[in-house]
Amino acid sequence: MRFAFLSDIHGNATALEAVIHDIRQQEVDQIFILGDICFRGPEPKRSLDLVRSLDATVIKGNADEWLVKGISKDEVPEEALAIMNEEREWTLQRLEDEDLEYLANLPTELVIEDGLDIIIHAFHATPNDLLGVVLPDETEKIENEIMQRDEADLFVYGHTHLPFVRSLLGKNVANTGSVGMPFDGHPLASYLIVEIEDGRHRLHLNRVPYNREHVVELYKQGSYPNIETMGRVIFYAVKP
Repeated sequence: MRFAFLSDIHGNATALEAVIHDIRQQEVDQIFILGDICFRGPEPKRSLDLVRSLDATVIKGNADEWLVKGISKDEVPEEALAIMNEEREWTLQRLEDEDLEYLANLPTELVIEDGLDIIIHAFHATPNDLLGVVLPDETEKIENEIMQRDEADLFVYGHTHLPFVRSLLGKNVANTGSVGMPFDGHPLASYLIVEIEDGRHRLHLNRVPYNREHVVELYKQGSYPNIETMGRVIFYAVKP
C-alpha cells in the first residue's frame, strides 16, 4: 500500500496541482489531507474544489476552523490580528455557504488501520489541539503531545510547515510539511508518501517545484490584503 499525506495547502491551488500531478506518478492507493485548505492563499475556492474532486480523506486544520468561526485575539499575535481578519474577509467573499459547511463538518483526526500491518494516527497539529505547535527538535513535546495513542506505530501531522521524519520509542513520527507555504527556506511544495509492505513501512518526503511567480501575481490580481508579506512567504519559504 502507498499513501500520500498532504497538509497546509493554504489556498495555493497552483502548488496543489503540482503535488497532485506528482502523486499520480507515485501510483498511490489513498490520499489523506490534514487540513488548512483555503485560508491565506490567492485561490481559496479553487483549492477547495480541487481537494473535493479527489478521492481523498480530509480532516480539519486551524485555518479551516478560523474561516468558519473567526479568529480569536488569543490565537494569533496581537499585531497580526487586524490584517488576518482582513484576509479572512477577503477569503470568505470567495467561498459559498456550502463550502463553509463542508469545512465545519470535517473531523479532526484519523486512525488508519483496516487491512494494514501498522496503525497510523494522523491529525493537523496535535490530537487535542488544532493550534498546538510541536517542532522537529522538541523531543519531549513530540513524545507527550504527538505520540498519545499507544497502539499507533506511525504518527503523521502538519501545521508547522516544517517537514521531518523522526524515530522515537520504537515508532516513527512524520510532519508532511506544507503544500502551499513551506517555512523551511526551501520553496518547494512538500508532502509525505508512506509505503507499507509486509509489516514494514517506508517514509518519503517529496518536494515539488511549482510556479511561484504565478502565485504571487495571483495575489496582486486579486488585490489580496497583505500582498507584500504573503508574496515573501511564497517566494522565499519563510514565516509571515
